[in-house]
Amino acid sequence: MANACLLASDFPSENPRTQNRTFHTSTVVAHLRNRNMRIYILIFFTLILFTSCKTDPNKQVDEGKVIENKYHSKEIGWTIEIPKGWDVTKRDESQKREDNGLKLVNEANGIDYDASGLKQLISFQKDRVHNFIATSEKFEIEYDGEYEENKVFVKELLYNTYASNGIKVDTVSSKEKIDNLIFDLFKITVYGPDGGILLYQDLYSTYRNGLDFGVNLNYKREKEKMELMRVWKNSKFE
Repeated sequence: MANACLLASDFPSENPRTQNRTFHTSTVVAHLRNRNMRIYILIFFTLILFTSCKTDPNKQVDEGKVIENKYHSKEIGWTIEIPKGWDVTKRDESQKREDNGLKLVNEANGIDYDASGLKQLISFQKDRVHNFIATSEKFEIEYDGEYEENKVFVKELLYNTYASNGIKVDTVSSKEKIDNLIFDLFKITVYGPDGGILLYQDLYSTYRNGLDFGVNLNYKREKEKMELMRVWKNSKFE
């Protein structure tokens, strides 16, 4: 069972403001130099790179193991079902997605973030738009509130990346409980030039066993959304 509660926010796209505001990259860069920084690089442009995998799915993950239709991460202490009809994403295509998405984030925000510490846990897809991506990265907390502060910077980076590429988005932040863990949830709606919806992105993150653990759900159709939500919200944490 998942419980969500919307939070008040001063994030630009969560309160109506012009989208071409000045983005203070110098502040973000200063923080980036003093901490590990996980960036959600699932930018819309990169979705065309997904290729399903018909070979050994265990060769497509950096950590954990796939047995039949279930994936288990020992580091996170997490088990999730891979839904029927969805395929594990090929590892080299996941790397292409990561590299291209990171390039967009760096160029849009004037930074040089190195994502070499990011681990690909499990990614599976129905097609190039409907997919699930889980990643982790070591995050050493140096002071109280650092992880929460980091999440605000990540949201700013994502928003600015879309805005810099002329893409209109709406966002909402909330908290949601999955099994026994509370996640920060950042929901993004991506619009096309004609104002129609191109994509929904649900970005979950939490601090777990010294790791920044993130899960991204990407979808457009209701049927695939329900399939993704079912396996994610029924996943288990030890």
